[in-house]
Amino acid sequence: MKQFFKFMFASFAGTLLTILVVFLLFAAMISSIIAMSENETVTVKPNSVLQLNWNTPITDRASDNPLEGFDFATMKSNKPTGLNEILKNIDKAGKDDNIEGIFIDMETIPAGVATTEEIRNKLLEFKSTGKFIVAYGNSFDKKGYYFASVADEIYLNPKGMVLFKGLSAQLMFFKNMLKKLDIEMQIVRGPDNKYKSAVEPLIKDKMSEANREQYQVLLNSIWGRILFTLNTSRGISVEQLNSIADNLDVTDADKALELNFVDGVIYRDEVINRLKELTSKSEDEKLDWITYTKYTHAIVGKTNISRDRIGVVYATGDIVQGQGAEGSMGSAKIAKAIKKARLDDKVKAIVMRVNSPGGDALASDVIRREVALAKEAKPFIVSMGDVAASGGYWISTNADYIFAQPTTITGSIGVFGIIPNFQGLMTNKLGITFDEVSTNENADFISVMKPMSDFQKEKINAQIIDIYDDFVNLVANTRGLKPEFVDSIAKGRVWTGSDALNIGLVDEMGGLEDAIAYAAQKAELNEDYRLKEFPERKEFIEELMLQLTGDAKAKVIGDELGEFKTYYDQIKAVQNMKGVQARLPYFYSIN
Repeated sequence: MKQFFKFMFASFAGTLLTILVVFLLFAAMISSIIAMSENETVTVKPNSVLQLNWNTPITDRASDNPLEGFDFATMKSNKPTGLNEILKNIDKAGKDDNIEGIFIDMETIPAGVATTEEIRNKLLEFKSTGKFIVAYGNSFDKKGYYFASVADEIYLNPKGMVLFKGLSAQLMFFKNMLKKLDIEMQIVRGPDNKYKSAVEPLIKDKMSEANREQYQVLLNSIWGRILFTLNTSRGISVEQLNSIADNLDVTDADKALELNFVDGVIYRDEVINRLKELTSKSEDEKLDWITYTKYTHAIVGKTNISRDRIGVVYATGDIVQGQGAEGSMGSAKIAKAIKKARLDDKVKAIVMRVNSPGGDALASDVIRREVALAKEAKPFIVSMGDVAASGGYWISTNADYIFAQPTTITGSIGVFGIIPNFQGLMTNKLGITFDEVSTNENADFISVMKPMSDFQKEKINAQIIDIYDDFVNLVANTRGLKPEFVDSIAKGRVWTGSDALNIGLVDEMGGLEDAIAYAAQKAELNEDYRLKEFPERKEFIEELMLQLTGDAKAKVIGDELGEFKTYYDQIKAVQNMKGVQARLPYFYSIN
């Protein structure tokens, strides 16, 4: 019998191994096919139109992994689009004699407001070459219309609408859920961190007045930027725009035309005919257009062979200790990337792209320390994306210069401590009890299975106060501000990029390309420098194995939950929050 089980398990293990090997070979084959198709050089016909139709999330950095986002069921790629590639390709299209104009062919844009503004600004640069931009949508949501407003001409389906309705911020609160589960979240915020609202979802069932105040200011600032932009591009007054939003006036296509939100109410085939007119073709001729995906493989001009490089470090996601997982910023991984860029003699300056709501305070300081060392060796510039707040701002402080978009969310200078107590859940809900022995009075510091003593709370509170003071003094010293002033704008309060500029937290409004150009200027480089991205990509097999493990699980859950995934992420975040944190609330969304 023993021999039977021995052979049975050996056979089973062999079968699993065979399946794994076959899968890896199959994946490698698919990868090769995709890679070959993606790397094939594309020829652009004269008088072509570049079609922009992004329907996958726009991230700061494009992935080199051909299997990222690949759906084996449909054999189609849903790989996220990189902002770095978008900016490069729009710039390329502006210089390409075969590209006559751009067709924005989408109803929304899968990106944050600051990222959207960065792409929109690049399109303004494209227009300055004298080429046209036309936008069309069956309908437009608010962000989609804001993006489309860069176009020379905007067209809307006769049955469509523009969902122009102002901004709202929705926060999710867990107090009552935690109460039902008998879980106590022990919060330590230090003195007067009244705006540090990341803990509020765990201890309240609605916003505090201070949190409501800061979010109202934040929304007003972002909304004001959107209104200013639309006033400039469409010639509609701010007062009228607010009235249109209040009354939902442009939910009717004809009304949208009447109010100058669009330039025509027509069907898609009529838009195609308009594009033919703009490219000097008759209605009977075929429109030559090229998709964005194909255009990424078109070659325009000479390839840069300069040895001089600017290192671009992508610091994105929640800040955690160690290497971090997909979508997070591991302190060890990012610190190593910065160090590698610092020690590379060919890298003459460094730009760090920060897109993070913060996270672990200790991990943030590990990264900040490496930034400080790099700054001593070569110019170090920060480019802030959609959000660079709390820990995301902490890691930026030692930079020589900081760029942000007007709609970037930043600041949130403050820290808090959170220690969950699961005793109620384990004992009252599950019937599990604990007993212990110890050698010293506080040998159980810190336990998640019993409440903290007053003495232990004081110890953590003292640590929070020290870290907060360090944060304030760090900002004061690196930004040339008085500690008293920094304290007055800190206390965990968030600011938009435009407001942060006014109070001295950032140096200039601009995007990633502006930061790179500034770094090149500081390093006294000619225009023929190249970019080198950090952290360097994993090998294909490493990426594949990650997808076969935890990352694959997260992607599957995301695909299944769709727009509701945000709530899953928030619940997982509650489970993982512990220790001293420098972060924005996990639990907000601006709509």
